[in-house]
Amino acid sequence: MSSREDHLVELVDENGEAHGETTVAAAHQAPGQLHRAFSVLLVDSDGQVLLQRRAAVKTRFPLRWANACCGHPQPGESLAEAANRRLREELGAGPVELTEVGVYVYYAEDPATGRVEFEYDHVLRGDFLPGAPLLPDPDEVAELRWADPTVLEAELDLDPRSYAPWLGGVVNRLLHPSGSTSGAPGLAVTPPALSADDSAERSGGR
Repeated sequence: MSSREDHLVELVDENGEAHGETTVAAAHQAPGQLHRAFSVLLVDSDGQVLLQRRAAVKTRFPLRWANACCGHPQPGESLAEAANRRLREELGAGPVELTEVGVYVYYAEDPATGRVEFEYDHVLRGDFLPGAPLLPDPDEVAELRWADPTVLEAELDLDPRSYAPWLGGVVNRLLHPSGSTSGAPGLAVTPPALSADDSAERSGGR
């Protein structure tokens, strides 16, 4: 976990234009620095979305339910490459073809750890193929479950503290896709290779 805190992320302005870089750890220190991120939603043939409960060792919002996986592209790394890397690392899944269904900026402070999320978040949707393997890394994922996104949206309003603060905005983009604010609506994000191989918390996402 600590080694990823040293990885570089891309600093961006409110329009998603890059203007520098810093480490994951530095970007998430209060008051936070706006940086590029992605959130992946895996959707099965019944329209349900895969949720993961974040592992207890996570430095931000541990043991909260979130979407299939999240992460940050390193400077110069494509969204497809970064997202499929994290799908492989966290879930043993992929690669999959992803479609960008929206982008939004959110801010949230973790009352438990004092870390900050201030992210320009690209929401990526991918189809989960029947029978595809899932081998979650226990250092990343405490448990998995499937959820109807419409029901989930209501649950987020009733019990927000059980969920990561960005999940509401991510589910909203899935149910009401707007396309990328930095490109064409519904921009396809093709995987690099298809080989086998409490009061302090707030979010602008809802």
